[in-house]
Amino acid sequence: MISRFSLLIALVLLAGCASGSKSFYVLTAEGPAPTGGGIGLGVGPVTLAEYIDRASLVMAESPNQLAVAENHRWAGDLSAAVARITATNLGRRLHTGNVRTYPWNNDGEIRYQITLDIRQLHGGNDGYAVIEAGWRAYSLPDRKLKASRSFVDREALETDGYQALVAAQSRLLSRLAADIATALP
Repeated sequence: MISRFSLLIALVLLAGCASGSKSFYVLTAEGPAPTGGGIGLGVGPVTLAEYIDRASLVMAESPNQLAVAENHRWAGDLSAAVARITATNLGRRLHTGNVRTYPWNNDGEIRYQITLDIRQLHGGNDGYAVIEAGWRAYSLPDRKLKASRSFVDREALETDGYQALVAAQSRLLSRLAADIATALP
């Protein structure tokens, strides 16, 4: 009797664990981080719209309704990931390995600081990922504004699913870095 009860408890626990399994996702850069010296770039701080500043991925079900995918989560802090991926992509585009993410120890080695305001970064039931971001480039150490733009784009998901969504968001961040790179000498 005790063995059947133990087996029943084990099956219930196993079923509960299986239904609550979580998947974790990371954004990816265009390629490996650049190495060596070059122009100093600092990326950050990055601010996120409240609705995406969370551990879970977000999908728009309609223009005014969002769904939070509780079992599909970012593997780390999203703002830190956006800063890291943007810094890597900028370094690759500008041929510099001298990139930092906020906060850094001192401004001495940084020529430009890029701040990001991510207003939208989600998927939709229309099969697209979207981004809307404002960015500013400041020269250092004088902290003069050199460029400021808004960037809006969308990317088709290659397949259904959250993995395809994160891949599309990674491609959008690559294009954001390209937009920023065109404004820097």
